[in-house]
Amino acid sequence: MLGAGLIKIRGDPCWRDLTCMDFHYETQPVPNPMAYYLHRSPWWFHRFETLSNHFLELVVPFFLFLGRRMCILHGLLQILFQVVLIVSGNLSFLNWLTIVPSLACFDDAALGPLFPSGPRSLKGRVLAVQQEDARGAGPPPRLGCVVRRAANLSLGVLVAWLSVPVVLNLLNAKQVMNASFGPLRIVNTYGAFGSVTKERTEVILQGTASPNASAPDAVWEDFEFQCKPGDPRRRPCLISPYHYRLDWLMWFAAFQTYEHNEWIIHLAGKLLANDPEALSLLALSPFSGRDPPRWVRGEHYRYKFSRPGGRHAAEGKWWVRKRIGPYFPALGLRDLEDYFRAREWPSPRPPRRAA
Repeated sequence: MLGAGLIKIRGDPCWRDLTCMDFHYETQPVPNPMAYYLHRSPWWFHRFETLSNHFLELVVPFFLFLGRRMCILHGLLQILFQVVLIVSGNLSFLNWLTIVPSLACFDDAALGPLFPSGPRSLKGRVLAVQQEDARGAGPPPRLGCVVRRAANLSLGVLVAWLSVPVVLNLLNAKQVMNASFGPLRIVNTYGAFGSVTKERTEVILQGTASPNASAPDAVWEDFEFQCKPGDPRRRPCLISPYHYRLDWLMWFAAFQTYEHNEWIIHLAGKLLANDPEALSLLALSPFSGRDPPRWVRGEHYRYKFSRPGGRHAAEGKWWVRKRIGPYFPALGLRDLEDYFRAREWPSPRPPRRAA
């Protein structure tokens, strides 16, 4: 959490002028329905959110070192923070995993009320063992226990030693976000949303059965992904903690050009062949049960949330989109033969066309 807070303060100026949350809900990787409404919160609420984020990531982590009560408070605040993030966005399993180490902030006394009491209950048996240990009445430690303690101590020393570069990275003004130190990746540095995009763009893949891709009467139909924005009338999905990796990759691809993301051309080739594995990653192919498209292209659009109660929302649109231009030109299988061969990719094989 400290790494995530520091990368924000050192990164995008909007985290320092408290305006990042004006854009986050609309531009995050895969918004959910709640993000649609939170995006329209008053400006002062977005400022409060940003300040709260800084407090929870930059100040609250130090509560761990301030005694039992502050440690428990740290756990409560961090879990509450992650629940809010889960409700407001589809950030995959990230927030759920972050809750797990926060559970270590609660000792037996704090967790005791969650379990039934009684001499035969699990809580009663644990209490009896603890009382025996306090009196020194327990059996002497066996060899296996000693070995385990030695292994735990050795692992702790190893992790502490390997974590030195992580701590130095936190103290460095040129902090690196989301990097591993060492080939085994035992310790890592973390940071999320060091910068926040101010507008949302999407790559929309389209196909046509027209023999001539440039013909004015060519009908281009959209491929729909599992969760990322596409059809403006489709409601944002709710999938956390599940993770559609291809949808996230499409979000990253929209920041750059297809030359920086050659895999998207590979995907286009698969769609030209109606490849069943590629189609299984999509929510809808307009060519399902039909001959594959003769051409596939990528179009670049700018997306904005419609205003609740506004004209577009009244038409059933969650999004308002405007075309920016082509992302990659119309491609056929013959156009991709040399491209695939140069990269040693297997050439997609289309099924035999229906008579």
